[in-house]
Amino acid sequence: MTWYEHSSAPWVPVSRRLIRARTITLWIWFGLLIVASSVLALLGDEPLLLIVPAVLVALGLWFSWIIVRQVTAHAWAEAEDELLVRRGRLFRSVTVVPYGRMQFVDVSAGPLQRAFGIAKVQLHTASPHSDASISGVPADEAARLRDRLTTRGEARLAGL
Repeated sequence: MTWYEHSSAPWVPVSRRLIRARTITLWIWFGLLIVASSVLALLGDEPLLLIVPAVLVALGLWFSWIIVRQVTAHAWAEAEDELLVRRGRLFRSVTVVPYGRMQFVDVSAGPLQRAFGIAKVQLHTASPHSDASISGVPADEAARLRDRLTTRGEARLAGL
């Protein structure tokens, strides 16, 4: 049993479309910085300043690789009494949220997320330290997950 196998519930990975959504956002910002630093280097007639855009491209590629690694490590599992959220490769974490402690569940999606058909599911509990979120859930599944979690939370709360 590995460090994250808390129960026999199957882990459900987030959508790989989250990689594209996060990478597009990253390259919009890095693209602006690369263009601005290139223009400043050319207008300043200082060839040594062209190192800045080159470094920004290298950093953008590095962060793109990190995004792939982060997204492929992100998953959730619905156990009998709790929801488990796994993330991280180097710094691994598993968040366990008991259904009976959930107060409400949000589903949100920005314009880019909607374009890729994904959403973010945010769980809220009485304790701010036990909140959990799952980014990159397919939009249809996010609505179903919200309904399932809400139903399970109400059932566990009623049993207290």
